[in-house]
Amino acid sequence: MKVSTRQRAPRIKRAAAAILGGAALLLASCATGPIGTPTIEDRSPSRPSAAPTAPPADALLRGKARWVPVSYAELPGWEGDRLGELWTALTRSCEKPAPGFSTLCAEARHAPVADDGFLREWLMQRLQPYRVESVEGQAEGLMTGYFEPLVEASRKPGGAFKVPLYGAPADLAQRRPYWTRQQIDASPAAQASLKGREIAWVTDPLDALLLQIQGSGRLRFTGADGRAETVRLAFAGHNDQPYKSVGRWLIEQGEMRAEQASWPAIRDWARRNPKRLNELMWANPRYVFFREEPLPDPQLGPKGAQGVPLTPGRSIAVDPQSIPYGTPVWLDSTEPLSTTPLRRLVLAQDTGSAITGAVRADYFWGWGEEAETQAGRMKQPLRLWVLWPRS
Repeated sequence: MKVSTRQRAPRIKRAAAAILGGAALLLASCATGPIGTPTIEDRSPSRPSAAPTAPPADALLRGKARWVPVSYAELPGWEGDRLGELWTALTRSCEKPAPGFSTLCAEARHAPVADDGFLREWLMQRLQPYRVESVEGQAEGLMTGYFEPLVEASRKPGGAFKVPLYGAPADLAQRRPYWTRQQIDASPAAQASLKGREIAWVTDPLDALLLQIQGSGRLRFTGADGRAETVRLAFAGHNDQPYKSVGRWLIEQGEMRAEQASWPAIRDWARRNPKRLNELMWANPRYVFFREEPLPDPQLGPKGAQGVPLTPGRSIAVDPQSIPYGTPVWLDSTEPLSTTPLRRLVLAQDTGSAITGAVRADYFWGWGEEAETQAGRMKQPLRLWVLWPRS
């Protein structure tokens, strides 16, 4: 979060589309949480807010949101979702159930994982759908995407591996705010305080930045014998400095237009302007610290702010002041750069510093090149419904 590395504890590396949607990875900071779910900067729709509407008499107010009870007939595409794909995410979520879900989770442990129709009926009997709106009555919002990067690394500095990734310093809690990114890179005093905290070294400062923006990621170490070891970097805290988008900095400098601000474009700019790389990096004073975790199962996602592993395509980051962690959420959106519907049941399992407001979500795509590409392109309209125990 961004949380998890968030920025949510986990995030990652590779190519995104050269469009504003793809700028999400740079213009954003997803998680500030345990996955370090990191995420993306607030890219709310630019249209003016609608005039406040009076809440229905049966609406529930929850933090920044109001929930309006509806029937399942209102959920677009409800009958077409492959709910068997959700079951793993649901059982993981039940390891740390949301308040009110203990009974349902106990039943889920013993429920037969049958066909989609059976699971749909099972959920409908136990959960009441509510349309999520802002307190002013706005029911449309924004969905972005995030992923878990994979970066080549070394256990020791040398050769091209010159950029350190640090674990949390011992005095992080006492010194607030902590050193800025520029101070960590250039100040002898700051570097002395971090001596011995190096987890690994990477070759590209922008790879390190992307890991920090995403909030977590994976490191691959290749030994002299050619054998590779992959570990996870989990979010362990940040320096409490404000997050500033390097993509937005480039736009403000007149170096590129907003529609050009994709991650590949930023990398290309850095290659063409090596003497200004520090200037680019230091435009964002936020610095994220990590901890190393084993990766016994490469198919297991990073832990989100809920404290359970994220599931690609079935986990989202939300504003916990609007939707509690562990809540099943029906989303109605579209595929990146497309009008193809993206409608499915997901679990609210993460958060991020840019994920604020009632109708706002960050969709976890997983890891690998396709996940990076899809996450980088995603900036889609969104409607949400939560499913809450009827009792």
